[in-house]
Amino acid sequence: MVVILFVLGLVFGSFISALTWRYPRGISVKKGRSVCPKCRKQIAWYDNIPLLSYILLGGKCRNCRKPISWRYPVIELATGIGFLLIGPQILWLIIFCILEIIFIIDFEHQIIPDSFVFAGLFLSLFLIPDSLFGSLFAGFLASTLLVLIHLLTKGRGMGLGDVKFAVLGGMLVGLRLLTVWFFLAFLTGAFIGIILILGRKARLKSQIAFGPFLVVAIPLALLYGEKILAWLYLN
Repeated sequence: MVVILFVLGLVFGSFISALTWRYPRGISVKKGRSVCPKCRKQIAWYDNIPLLSYILLGGKCRNCRKPISWRYPVIELATGIGFLLIGPQILWLIIFCILEIIFIIDFEHQIIPDSFVFAGLFLSLFLIPDSLFGSLFAGFLASTLLVLIHLLTKGRGMGLGDVKFAVLGGMLVGLRLLTVWFFLAFLTGAFIGIILILGRKARLKSQIAFGPFLVVAIPLALLYGEKILAWLYLN
């Protein structure tokens, strides 16, 4: 089962890497096989085996010998590991894939496609930790907070895509872990922001996509939220 999950993760990761490259560019995933973005030559099936082909090719295109972007093996490996950690829970695996797609597209293009948020919202109805009302209320509170930040910063501190995604995130973590989720999202966002500024990769006024931090904070809140709350209560 472990091997099957990992291989499935690699396969889905390969699809996700192609989807997240094509979708923001308006290219359908149904439109033929992948091509090298450098030489535009079609990639043969044996050069498109998740992770393995990248290793065997030494990270370079067989035709033009230009470097293959690191994003492909990283996404494939991350998805494989994610599938291993989640296990054979189909709905959570699908949610994981949706969250990963949102993470990648927002990280690379600073947009959160509505279609993936709506798909996640539909599936979250079957995974909600609270009552339906409680989960919907958590989503409402989460989006309301980000709407206020969006209005106060005139869109510079928070995008409307983040506002819509907050409904999904709030429903997944529930009312009890909502504050923990936001705390972890802002904490990781601040930490990465400081690193980028110190490394001169960003400035104080630079806009950094917040969606990826909201995404990362969801599994962190679900895994460690209760422990964090218990620690806060004890102290």
